[in-house]
Amino acid sequence: MESVDDLFRRLEQLNDIGAALSQEKNLDRLLEKILIAAQTITRADGGSLYLIEEGARLRFAIMRNDSLKIALGGTSGNEIPFYPIQLYKDGKPNNSMVAAYAALNQCTVNIADAYSEAGFDFSGTRQFDHKTGYRSKSFLTVPMKNHQGEIIGVLQLINSIAPDTREILPFSNADQRLAESMASQAAIALTNRALITQLEELFESFIELINTAIDEKSPYTGGHCQRVPVLTMMLAEAANQTGIGSLAGFAMTDDDRYELKIAGMLHDCGKVTTPVHVVDKGTKLETIFDRINLIDTRFEVLKRDAEIETLKKRLALAEEPGAQDMARRERQYEIDRELREKLRQLDEDREFLRRSNIGGEFMPPKAQERVREIGRAHRWTDPSGHVADFLSDDEIDNLTIARGTLTANEREIINHHIVATIKMLEALPWPKHLRNVSEYAGGHHERMDGKGYPRGLMKEQMSVQARIMGIADIFEALTAKDRPYKHGKTLSESLKILGQFSLNGHIDPELFDIFVRRKVYLRYAEEFLDKRQIDAVDEAAIPGFVP
Repeated sequence: MESVDDLFRRLEQLNDIGAALSQEKNLDRLLEKILIAAQTITRADGGSLYLIEEGARLRFAIMRNDSLKIALGGTSGNEIPFYPIQLYKDGKPNNSMVAAYAALNQCTVNIADAYSEAGFDFSGTRQFDHKTGYRSKSFLTVPMKNHQGEIIGVLQLINSIAPDTREILPFSNADQRLAESMASQAAIALTNRALITQLEELFESFIELINTAIDEKSPYTGGHCQRVPVLTMMLAEAANQTGIGSLAGFAMTDDDRYELKIAGMLHDCGKVTTPVHVVDKGTKLETIFDRINLIDTRFEVLKRDAEIETLKKRLALAEEPGAQDMARRERQYEIDRELREKLRQLDEDREFLRRSNIGGEFMPPKAQERVREIGRAHRWTDPSGHVADFLSDDEIDNLTIARGTLTANEREIINHHIVATIKMLEALPWPKHLRNVSEYAGGHHERMDGKGYPRGLMKEQMSVQARIMGIADIFEALTAKDRPYKHGKTLSESLKILGQFSLNGHIDPELFDIFVRRKVYLRYAEEFLDKRQIDAVDEAAIPGFVP
């Protein structure tokens, strides 16, 4: 007879188990804790936990046997080699299998000895015993019902062991009540975990939907939205493992990792507000279309006008009275030479403007001045009959962009995406474990020296996570191979630029040191860069890095 003290002790264990289950977030660990806890409070030598799949079968989720030292499923890393138990066979309830019976009939089955029990098929149990030399005797099979009255799984315990004699005993009524209470708590914990997981998946899918919208607007930024979170987590894990310098106290929990992951996924969500013709501006004159074609047309107009003017001069020369044949031929030769020179100059100017229209790393002042000269040197008659400068002020402003394809005003429009990102994220009612998402995502364009945007924060005012994301954002942009106006840089080129940034107050030098020392750049490159970009890196030559 079980003592009152022993029963109270087991009830306390049950309460402790319930609290522990409510805190566990990893599904495999949760399943393992459920089975181990059930074994503990019922003194069971072994057991299995089944989960219902598609409402039609019971899948082995975890299996344990202490005497045989068997641990399958859960966190063991060992797969369970048994087939699922079908709840129905030929359209009829599979009541011959005790686990299926308990699930279908929503009742507990307590069996003193499986070998003498009639009505259930224990042939598989007998085969297991024959192979292992084990004796499966007492069985306690309990359905797991959630708060909606749905059966989500089955808890099965095997062989209740007497603590003093090690004799195999039937499961007592107290064991059954404790196991049923345990199964009820487990069902709630599993349902809650599944609900949380579904909500997280829904939330992440919604974020992916936003990134897909950005991707549909611009193929040049969609890949960026996917890659920056990956690189952010790579560097964050490296920083988490470092434990030196000012980062010695930096450590991430699973909640911290998830928070940073979400921030990385949302760091450019404000780009949904950025006009497509600015985001996708592949050339300097591009708006809804590339205006270089309009300039081409103007050149053709000028060439046509030059040819017409030449024809008029020829006609006037032919009608000129008293002109000598020799003088007429010389004058005609001069007219033709002027036309050829005019057409050659127009072709050269057109080709120069075409080259200027392609954004690059740097446009020299001399080249910018030539654009202005071309704009002033030629005059043309527009469709309304007005004589105008060949290039408008806006066209000159665009064609003389020193770096890239964006004007200062367009860069302001692009930069506004981070303001939009912050505004969008701060408007959301974040739960406690995600309260820093807007700060992490909104800080990736800040600088260590306070010259970044939009808030001009100093290093001390920024979280480590925001500083990490800043490095990831820059490195991805440098190496990206899908930008409209440049090829992705090689590793050595990108690290040289990042090194300069670490010296001039742009990025965190300690995090950059980890980025290089822990070969984060190389792991990222092997996953995302073309082979031509992965060149040999001389780390001793990287500015700001001491091997």
